[in-house]
Amino acid sequence: MSNRDGSDAGRDTDAARLRARLRVEEEAAEQIGTTLDERTTCAELSRFLCRHVCDAAAVDLLPAEPAAARPAARAPALRRVASAGLVKVLQAQFPDDGTGQPDGRPPALRALDEDRPVAATGTLKGGMSVDVLAVPLPVHGRAHGVLLALRAGGRFAEDETATVHHAARLAARHLTHARRYASVQRTAMDLQRALLAEPGRPHPNLELATRYLPSGSSALVGGDWFETVRLHYGRTLLVMGDVMGHGLDAAVDMNAYRSTLRYVASTDLPPHRVLRQLDTAVSEDEGRRPATCLLARVDPARGLAGFASAGHLPPAVFGRDGTAELVPVPVGPPLGTGVGGYDLITRPLSPDETLLMFTDGLVERRGEDIDDSMARLARLRLPSGAGMEEVLDEVLLRLDGTHAEDDVAVLAARLRPHPGPGPSHPAPEPSPTTR
Repeated sequence: MSNRDGSDAGRDTDAARLRARLRVEEEAAEQIGTTLDERTTCAELSRFLCRHVCDAAAVDLLPAEPAAARPAARAPALRRVASAGLVKVLQAQFPDDGTGQPDGRPPALRALDEDRPVAATGTLKGGMSVDVLAVPLPVHGRAHGVLLALRAGGRFAEDETATVHHAARLAARHLTHARRYASVQRTAMDLQRALLAEPGRPHPNLELATRYLPSGSSALVGGDWFETVRLHYGRTLLVMGDVMGHGLDAAVDMNAYRSTLRYVASTDLPPHRVLRQLDTAVSEDEGRRPATCLLARVDPARGLAGFASAGHLPPAVFGRDGTAELVPVPVGPPLGTGVGGYDLITRPLSPDETLLMFTDGLVERRGEDIDDSMARLARLRLPSGAGMEEVLDEVLLRLDGTHAEDDVAVLAARLRPHPGPGPSHPAPEPSPTTR
């Protein structure tokens, strides 16, 4: 009878330990890797282990570049990105390899070199012993770094060691996702910046300033872009566009829109017909994302600007006194829909005025109606006589563009006074209702 009772008690104990371990592993899955930021993942790993199995924990990461890029004779350049628990325990010294035999290498380097978990025993300044588990963070044959779990005055039990290994494997997978995400983001950012770094050059009779600010959120870069195209008779076509969505695909589609627009604009069609031709060309490619686009054809000799919009927010014009006016440009459907139907509106533009074109990231705010967002822009009053760069500085500062939730592209243009008669011109612009 007593034997059966002892056996049952043993099974109950084993079952309780198994349930406890499963609960810990479920908690690890919920609390480690909640974002695609590698530092956050490492901090979550350290804090989780300190809550459950150790007195202190730290994560040391290797650089993101492949190990082949590092000279073989140089030791891995580990950098500590996260730690938790008792700082004093993290300062323990480990003069041996855990067996009492001098090794000379810290546990983290041994774990990397041997590509396996390493247990070692060290001491604190007061003489207390400290046990450490150094666990590589590998995925697909390459280590991201090393996890260190430390306990003062006691050894890790078998279940605790298993928990450390499980948490390390879980974190390593999330680190892989985070680094892939960061790599795609860098590629998209590099592509976008390369494309925006060399917009077309306007005619000398037009001053121009541009800015591009990537979003500071976790979202990938978007498809915001701007362009200038020289036309005949000293005119310049100014372009502001925004491909829907984010990421590398949006940046690639942005390049396609930009290239197609350059070709269509070279025919010197009025802005609304440029949009019509661009919409037709893009809608034939089913894989292309829709995009919004605002065109402004500026004619310094006449002091006129003609506008057409494909689903884009209207531009603003700042007068001599620094006050803003929103230009009521008729809004047609976004590009890529194949619907067409774009209208032209013309407006006088003097050398005392500054035209501002932008993407929605400049004004849109979460939970705010777009009319309220545009009204905030319309209420701006810029310093009288501000230069082009100063105009952009003031607008971005007052609308908090550096903390926008989406990418921001802005373009400011101003006519340069040109005395004397201008060259001969083509026929007048069509009426605003022309399609």
